[in-house]
Amino acid sequence: MRLPTDRPIFVVGCPRSGTTMLQLMLHAHPRIALPPENRFVLPAYQRRHEFGDLRHPGRRAELARWMIGTRQFADLGLAEQQVIDAVVAAPPTLGSALGTVFRLYAQRFGKPRWGDKRPAYLRSLPTLLRLFPDAQIVNIMRDGRDCVASLKEAPWSSADLGDHITAWSRAADASLRAARRCPPDTYFMIRYEDLTADPPTQLRRLCEFLGEDYDPAMAHPDEVARVAVPRYKTWHTRTHQSVTTERVRSWQHRLTAAEIERCEAVFGSRLNRFGYEQSTFSPPTPADRLDRARLAVRDRLAPVRGLVDDARAVLRTHRLEPAVAALLTSGQCLR
Repeated sequence: MRLPTDRPIFVVGCPRSGTTMLQLMLHAHPRIALPPENRFVLPAYQRRHEFGDLRHPGRRAELARWMIGTRQFADLGLAEQQVIDAVVAAPPTLGSALGTVFRLYAQRFGKPRWGDKRPAYLRSLPTLLRLFPDAQIVNIMRDGRDCVASLKEAPWSSADLGDHITAWSRAADASLRAARRCPPDTYFMIRYEDLTADPPTQLRRLCEFLGEDYDPAMAHPDEVARVAVPRYKTWHTRTHQSVTTERVRSWQHRLTAAEIERCEAVFGSRLNRFGYEQSTFSPPTPADRLDRARLAVRDRLAPVRGLVDDARAVLRTHRLEPAVAALLTSGQCLR
């Protein structure tokens, strides 16, 4: 018999890679609740020096009111005063305040395990693990050409194909870094194509990683989409349907020949790393080579930029680095 765990769970991946489908699969588990996507975790960390000393209840109340006022917070369906009271009562760290909101969401459904889903977390895993030291990260990977095709059609995304190629390339690089650096019990990758082809088998693998028993309801995420996907997010209409492989390799007819060639010229080697075959082998153009070089330099400089931003924040606010690690679960309290 498994010993129950209370480690938080975070779903990450490139936008349009199936993160919402996977969120719903986990939400369908009787012990796990993952909320609709929010916009307060990473901004709160970036502004952490502005919130002051969270050992003071008044500061925690101000932080709670700031979270309540962020975009899409209302999608969680939580009473504002309940959130403020719970954050004030939480341990005096930034991660504890953020995690308290997710724990309240899980309590709405009578579930003990909580977490979150947001594609942007993939490129901020060091920050996420600083906030939630015992978190378990579930990364869904999808063929970059299918992600680009889906991003191209999303109503909220850029009209520039290059932006979509860059988004998948950077997500792929972040996935490779996470696989190298994270312990096996912290990071798990699952491919969209494998998950849609055989949900029960792949979800059993995922549950083994999470330390949970598989529940057949997880293979039917459409049955919980009504309560976990806001109605206005029309780009997620497929989550209200049964899991299907219909969109696997759909890039073949959703992208033009020129778009496919450009995708593969920039991130073809990355496709190979994740088991996806290229369809063209045209030599890259000078612009493609420039894109490759720009991506490589950008990722190498990212950790340095993060340190510089932290130093600037300290200088700007004249405040010491605040305590950020959550103290809400057994593992977090022991670290």
